[in-house]
Amino acid sequence: MTVTEKMGHISDTDLQNRQVDWLNMEWYETSKRILHKKTMSGIAIVCRFLQEDPAFTEGDIVYQDESTVIGIKILPCDAIVLLPRDMHEVAAISYETGNKHLPLFYCSNELLVPFDQPYFRLMSGLGYTVKRENRQLLQPLKTTVKPHGSGNDSIFSKVMKIAARYE
Repeated sequence: MTVTEKMGHISDTDLQNRQVDWLNMEWYETSKRILHKKTMSGIAIVCRFLQEDPAFTEGDIVYQDESTVIGIKILPCDAIVLLPRDMHEVAAISYETGNKHLPLFYCSNELLVPFDQPYFRLMSGLGYTVKRENRQLLQPLKTTVKPHGSGNDSIFSKVMKIAARYE
């Protein structure tokens, strides 16, 4: 079966006694434009999003008929959980994570990063509250910033000035 568009979200859908078949994905597969997977019941699915990033999220529906709904399930993975104490720490953690080109996720008051041993040691060494847990990475933080060298201030100093406004 080929999927070329999302059909809604499970939370917004009346299932009407339809069976939900989950298509399990790793966090890094949620933005793949072409993906070959099998659902929990063994149905082969080919996702083809050639014009755009699919940006799959937990609960997205990729297929439905009278008896079945196929929904996306994001699998938990080994993750670093950072617990910033204030907005300055949020800014500094975000900056350090961006410098390492690692994806950053947000959940409640926690920042999550897929596990990376050097990054874990770095953040621990810098004195942040850091834990290693098996977690779902569901809400990526997407940022747009001007490239380095655009003005006299560094990106870090600009981020810290913005963070200071929220304290």
